[in-house]
Amino acid sequence: MDRILIEALKVDTVIGVYDWERTIQQSLSLDLTLATDIRPAAATDDLSLTLDYAAICQRIQRFADTHQFALVETFAERLAECLRYEFPISWLRLRVRKPGAVPQAASVGLEITRGELPTAKE
Repeated sequence: MDRILIEALKVDTVIGVYDWERTIQQSLSLDLTLATDIRPAAATDDLSLTLDYAAICQRIQRFADTHQFALVETFAERLAECLRYEFPISWLRLRVRKPGAVPQAASVGLEITRGELPTAKE
């Protein structure tokens, strides 16, 4: 199975547990790995036969613009659900980092995987 990569996607959103965090936007950095079979698209050079990563990135930004969560965990879980519902993604790995959340660390965050990783059919 092939995997589409989206790395270091920056989105701004309202996120955090402290009152002051609920009044500002903060940046998150996202890395996504999305399982798909690219062979049909590669054979025909047809974007409609693969995952359109530009459309996925636009949807992620709209998601970040319209939702506010206290926890990065909630952001990640709900975003994964959204993407798997709206795009033909059977499996994904999503890493979400919140830069500057802890002064001693470059960023903090988490990584989740959702769905079943398809086996390759040769």
